[in-house]
Amino acid sequence: MNGIALSLPDICGMGLYFRIDGFRVIFAVVTAYMWMMTTLFSREYLSHSKHTGRYYRFLLITLAAMLGIFLSDDLFTTFIFFEIMSMASYVCVIHEEKKDALEAGTVYLAVAVIGGMVTLMGMFMLYHVTGTLKFDELLPACQKIFAVRSLWLYVSGGCILFGFGAKAGMYPLHVWLPIAHPAAPAPASALLSGIITKSGIFGVIVVSTRVFLHDGYWGSVILIFGVVTMLCGGVLAVFSVDLKRTLACSSMSQLGFIFVGIGMQGLLGEENALAVRGTMLHMFNHSNLKLVLFIAAGVVVMNIHKLDLNDIQGFGRKKPLLMYTFLMGSLGIGGIPLFNGYISKTLIHESIVEYIELLKEGHGATTFAAVSGENAALLFKVIEWLFIITGAMTVAYMTKLFVALFVEKNRDAKLQEAFDARKNYCTKLTAVVLAVTATVLPVMGVFPYMTLDKLADMGQGFMFGESPHHAVNYFSWTNLKGGAYSIVIGALIYVVIIRGWMLKKEKSGAIVYINRWPKHLGLLELVYYPVVKVVLPEVLGFLCRCMDIIMDGCILLARKTTHRQLYAQKPVPKEYGLAVAMGSVCNTMVGWLNRTVLRKHPSEKDYILKFAEMKYTLKRANRMISASISFSLFMFSIGMIVVVLYLFLA
Repeated sequence: MNGIALSLPDICGMGLYFRIDGFRVIFAVVTAYMWMMTTLFSREYLSHSKHTGRYYRFLLITLAAMLGIFLSDDLFTTFIFFEIMSMASYVCVIHEEKKDALEAGTVYLAVAVIGGMVTLMGMFMLYHVTGTLKFDELLPACQKIFAVRSLWLYVSGGCILFGFGAKAGMYPLHVWLPIAHPAAPAPASALLSGIITKSGIFGVIVVSTRVFLHDGYWGSVILIFGVVTMLCGGVLAVFSVDLKRTLACSSMSQLGFIFVGIGMQGLLGEENALAVRGTMLHMFNHSNLKLVLFIAAGVVVMNIHKLDLNDIQGFGRKKPLLMYTFLMGSLGIGGIPLFNGYISKTLIHESIVEYIELLKEGHGATTFAAVSGENAALLFKVIEWLFIITGAMTVAYMTKLFVALFVEKNRDAKLQEAFDARKNYCTKLTAVVLAVTATVLPVMGVFPYMTLDKLADMGQGFMFGESPHHAVNYFSWTNLKGGAYSIVIGALIYVVIIRGWMLKKEKSGAIVYINRWPKHLGLLELVYYPVVKVVLPEVLGFLCRCMDIIMDGCILLARKTTHRQLYAQKPVPKEYGLAVAMGSVCNTMVGWLNRTVLRKHPSEKDYILKFAEMKYTLKRANRMISASISFSLFMFSIGMIVVVLYLFLA
C-alpha cells in the first residue's frame, strides 16, 4: 500500500500504526475543515452558554481522536481512537445538561460502550485467526485461511460490524441518532452527523476491503442493512415535525446510501469501480451537506430556541442569506442535478444497474446462485426502485423544511412580524461561515469532472478501486432520468402525504403540522427499553439463581465427599471470628494456667474451663479457615482444568 507510514510499536501493548495516503488525506482535511467552521460558528452559538471551556476542551480531544481514526493503519489503532472519540463526544452531546440532553447522552454512551465491547471481542477473534490487525497484512492473511476458517472470519467480522455500524447509525443500532442530534448543540450536531458517523463507516470499509474483499455473501449482508437503513431513515424524516430530528433521520437515510455502495462493492467484485467511487464521494458530500444544514438550523435555534416546525414556521422569510444556505444544502442532499449530492447518488445507482445487467447475463455473485437470472435481476430491480423512492423521500422532507421555514407564515401574526423585523439574526462571522460552506456545494455539482472525480481518483485506492473504463456522463439522459424520477415521486409524496395528511388548517387559516407517527412504534421504547429494563434483569436474575443453586450443589457435594471430615463440627460462632488469629497465643495461655493457677487457686477453675472452651472453639475455627481455603483452591483447580482443555481443543 502506498503512502507515508508511521509506527509507534511500544505504545498500548500492540503499538500504534498510522499511514497517510489519498483517502486518509481527504477525510483528514474534511475533518479539519468541519471543525474549523463549527468552531467559528460556536463562538456565537455558545456565547450565552455555560461551561464553554469544557466544551472546547472535549471538542479538541474529539478532533484529535477523529484524525487518529482516519490516519490509522491497523484495527487496534482504529479502536483506541474510536473509543477516545466516543467518550469525548459524549460530553459535547450533553453540554447543555438538560433532561433530554442527559437522556440522549445516556443512550449514546450505552450504544458506544456496548458497541465498543462487541468490536473488541471481534478484534480478538480476528487476531486469533489471522495473527495480525494491520491493514496491509490482513487481506493476504484472510485470503490464505478463508477456505479453512471462514466461519471464524464471518463471526469476528459480524462483531466488528456491530460496533462500527452502531456509530454509523446502521439499523437497528441507530436509536441514539434521532435523539442525540436534537439534544446536542447545533455545532456538535453538525459534527456528529457530518463526520463522526464516518468513523463508523471507516471501520466498516476496512473490514469489507481487508477481510471480505469482493465477497458476495458479506456484500449482501451490508446491502440489506443499507437498504433497510436508508428506507427507515427516509420514512422517519418524512413524518418528523422537528427541525433537527428531521435532519438527524436524514443522516440515517444518507448513511444507508453509503452502506448500499459498500455492499455493491462486494457483489460486483473486481468490476466495482462505480460503487467504490460512489461510496467515497457520498461520504465526502454528506459531510459537507450536513455541515451546511445543521449550521443553518443552528441559526434558527439560537434565535428562537425552538425546534418544532409550528414554532419556527416563517422564521426564514426576508432572510436571503439563510434562505440561500438552506436551499443549497436541501438541493444537494436531495440529489438535484447540478449539485454535489446528485453525482455520488448517480454513481451508486449506476452500480446497482450494472449489477442487474450482470445478473441477466448470468455473471452475478454466487450469493444469488439459487435465484440466478431473471429472478435475481427482478430482486435488484426492486432494490433500485427502493433507492429511487428513498431519494424521493429526501426531496419531500427537505421541501417540507424549506417551505415551513421560508415560505409559510407563522400562525401567530405578531410573532411573524417579529420574525420579519429581525434582520441581525447572526454575526458577520457566522454569515461568512454560512456563505462559504453553502457556495462550495453547487461548485462541485456543476464541475464534477474537475472536483469530485479528482477526489475519487485520489482516494479510491484505499478500497482497491480503479477508475472506470470510460468516463461517466453524469448529465446524460439515462442518468438524469433517475434524478427526474426522484423529483417527481418526491413531489407526489410531499403533496399527498405531507400537505394532504400531515397538515391541518385551523379556523383562523393558519397551517399546523401534525405528528402522525405512532409513539409506540419507536424502536427504543418498543424494544430496547423493555429488553434492558425488564427482560435482561429477569433473565440475568434467573441465570444468577441457577448459578447459585449449582454452586450450593458443588459445596454440598464437597461436604459429603472430599471435605466431609472438615464439616463434621458445628459452625464457628461469629463472636470468635477475631480470636482465630490469636489461636496459638490462647493455647499457650491455657497451658500456663493449667500448670500454675489451677494448682495454686482451685477456686479459679471456672475461668480455666472458659479458656479451655475458647481453645476448643479456636481449633474448630482454624479447621473452617483451612476448609474454605482448600475448597477455593479446589474450585480454582477445576476452572484451570476447564481453561486448559478449551485451549487444547481450540
